[in-house]
Amino acid sequence: MSFLSLDQLRKSFGATQVVKNFNLDIEQGEFVSLLGPSGCGKTTVLRMIAGFESPSHGVIRIGDADVTARRPNQRNVGMVFQAYALFPNLTVAQNVAFGLKVKGVGKAQSAARVAEMLSLVGLGDFGKRYPFQLSGGQQQRVALARALAVQPQVLLLDEPLSALDAKIRVSLREEIREIQQRLGITTVFVTHDQEEALSMSDRIVVMHGGMAQQIGAPHEIYSSPANRFVAEFVGRLNVLDAEVTDAAQGHVSVGGIEIPTGRPLTPGTVPLALRPEAISLGPAPGHDISFTGTVTEVQFLGSVIRVGTHMGGAPVLLDTFNRTGRRPPQLGEKLEFSFNSKGVILLE
Repeated sequence: MSFLSLDQLRKSFGATQVVKNFNLDIEQGEFVSLLGPSGCGKTTVLRMIAGFESPSHGVIRIGDADVTARRPNQRNVGMVFQAYALFPNLTVAQNVAFGLKVKGVGKAQSAARVAEMLSLVGLGDFGKRYPFQLSGGQQQRVALARALAVQPQVLLLDEPLSALDAKIRVSLREEIREIQQRLGITTVFVTHDQEEALSMSDRIVVMHGGMAQQIGAPHEIYSSPANRFVAEFVGRLNVLDAEVTDAAQGHVSVGGIEIPTGRPLTPGTVPLALRPEAISLGPAPGHDISFTGTVTEVQFLGSVIRVGTHMGGAPVLLDTFNRTGRRPPQLGEKLEFSFNSKGVILLE
């Protein structure tokens, strides 16, 4: 039996239905990310778990308890907000102790718990400071310590890293994941950043239009997208319109380049997807499809060089590693490219 269960959740604001028949079962200790664009319903789902929004329909269970009608303070969940929501007039220690004070925890026990949580997030010496004396990353650590201090059954994170700069964001997401695994706490993380979701999660729920488009492990979401939306939202993607040349054998053609898909098809045109990293400069072991193209674009991205060309008249991007001593492709240069047909994603 799952530890956190969302059964047929719906939420409407007036005539607008923002969450539609949402189902999700999360195991104890699992880290699950709700990933999607703005307005897809992911934060509304999180707020329903927390109790800040009441579902129009459906049931929320934590452990063996139906918490659908319970108020936020009756659910034993901890929440970290995007904007930190720290009390500016309280010290760091007082902020972390706030939930404990509301619960009536004694001073000695509270002080010990606060010290433990601040040590956990690497702020053991910051208890007497005020929020304005901290960096954004430090403030978010305080918010995390406050959420964990009350020993919640479920930790909810609402885009907690979006206001931080890139370097701190990467560092803090690694810390959050390490703390979550150390404590074994069931966690739901809301983000629109695919890299965050892919790097942190045990499973990802890709949302669009108030619905779960696909639920799976990060490698499943990336390598085997359930539909075109998931394929285009998660990672860079080349989408190619292919003509079916042999429906029974599953062969298609992109501008005269024959590609086997390995499955029977319906005659007509089908969309194919190919990740930029699946295409190589020149021949490569295991690659059974090759084509010649002119370099139309070169983007230097540090460790990776993104190259634009055309395959069978269709524009494609490919990623190649930047290697010391190797000249990068040049605009206008005609080169050979290759890929493995098994890396082609057939979009439904």
